[in-house]
Amino acid sequence: MFLSTDELRDLTRKCRPSAQLRALRSMGIEHRVRPDGSLAVSRSHVESLLGGAPGAKVIPPKQPNWSALNAVQTQA
Repeated sequence: MFLSTDELRDLTRKCRPSAQLRALRSMGIEHRVRPDGSLAVSRSHVESLLGGAPGAKVIPPKQPNWSALNAVQTQA
């Protein structure tokens, strides 16, 4: 359901909750701060963002349109 303390440390490479919070924000990972100051991070959210969930939609990286570049060179 939620990442363990060790998993959160591995994900963020930070030990202190305040530093983990900054890392999670910079990665765009949803989280909640518990009343005791610890962080709650949904395992399924992290898996879906990082591609670990079965059936997760994988978005291919954007590539330049190389054929358009070749067309410009042949016209010159």
